[in-house]
Amino acid sequence: MKPRFAAILILVAASASLAAPLRDNLKNQSQPYLNEALSAARWIESTSLTTSTGVVWPDDPTDPKSVSTSLYAGTPGPILFFLELYRYTGKPGFLRQAKSGADALAASLAKDQPTGLYEGLAGDGFTLGEVYLVTHDQKYRAAALQCVEWLKQSAKKAGDGLQWNDTTDVIAGGSGTGLFLLWAADKLHAPGAREVAVEAGLHLIELGKPTSDGGTRWLMDPTFPREMPNFSHGTAGVAYFLATLYQVTKQKQFLDAALKGAHYLISIADKQGDICLIYHDNTPNGKSLYYLGWCHGPAGTARLFYRLYQDTHDRQWLDWTERSARAMVAEGAPEKVVSPGVWHNISACCGVTAEAAFFMDMYQLTKKSQYLDLAKQASDRLLTLATEDQQGTRWIQVETRVKPDVAIAQTGYMQGASGVGMWLLHLSAFAQGKSEPTIAFPDNPFVY
Repeated sequence: MKPRFAAILILVAASASLAAPLRDNLKNQSQPYLNEALSAARWIESTSLTTSTGVVWPDDPTDPKSVSTSLYAGTPGPILFFLELYRYTGKPGFLRQAKSGADALAASLAKDQPTGLYEGLAGDGFTLGEVYLVTHDQKYRAAALQCVEWLKQSAKKAGDGLQWNDTTDVIAGGSGTGLFLLWAADKLHAPGAREVAVEAGLHLIELGKPTSDGGTRWLMDPTFPREMPNFSHGTAGVAYFLATLYQVTKQKQFLDAALKGAHYLISIADKQGDICLIYHDNTPNGKSLYYLGWCHGPAGTARLFYRLYQDTHDRQWLDWTERSARAMVAEGAPEKVVSPGVWHNISACCGVTAEAAFFMDMYQLTKKSQYLDLAKQASDRLLTLATEDQQGTRWIQVETRVKPDVAIAQTGYMQGASGVGMWLLHLSAFAQGKSEPTIAFPDNPFVY
């Protein structure tokens, strides 16, 4: 029997109901998770740099010049983490940190900066909008709406729709930018934001490449030599945006395109043993490389399947969501730390944090105790991998698989202490039975 199938049998054999001892054990350990989140906040605060407009945090504290405004790795991550800490603890010092960071972020906005969700203006607008939703200070709403206005102005006519650049994806392209605009229309009542998102979706449909089996695939951009089909740079992310457009507009063309994207992904997936696992890229080496996290793995691609379930109420999409979770278990998550596609990375993008959060999402969906146990296992691994001293807690990790010797501690959301800390904060609150509002990113369908 292959190890993959053995892992699946263990998962299937587990109880499908909530095990009270497990929940009690998690509750008893809620304080260590909270303590680690607070310690991470202390470390991030120690790395801050004061400017004339507020506070910023370098992506890599050993390099003061690494300050950026990207939601992926820059100052927005600490802002959101401190904002969430304030929501959960009520401590005004955390709110002061978040506002000081937001002041500096707002002052740095520029019309000509990149437009994407995780690498540009859309991510800055989301961050400032979240600060407004907590503080109700109109200056933050105004700054977020300025981002929307600049995005509207910079969108260029392309085919039957609009685009900002040649990139289609969630990270830096039209899909992520469109998701922010839908978020801004809903949360900030931003005038014209939804309409521009619709136009972006129309052009993305045009950019889809039909496959021989009736599916559709999307490339990251016309010049990039590899196709990366999963969530961050590929078909899964683009189709997720289109499925979200359908949820908002009920225009069937968006649902049809999203379904074709999902069918293509299933056609190329490893489905042995009732799983769904899709390779990293379409090169010979890439087709044997499997990530597990948000970016190129099941934790991200399952977002498309779950969104389609929300759109259609067709249970096959719920099944594909769970098959994605079973694939992670079959590949060794969360115990496996270093192997092809699973390396010494703890992040919310590619690593252990992404796995933990997705297992919790699966528990919330299914109430199967094995997923809660897996979320706890992954979170406990985060505690053991932490580096802690008088400055606080951080995680020294390898951000990219292709540079295994470059291990650093970062402050940001997708690859640093802000993302890990926010997850541990959420887990601690869940364990205590709290239901405070939490930040839900525009690309996250798992909102309860």
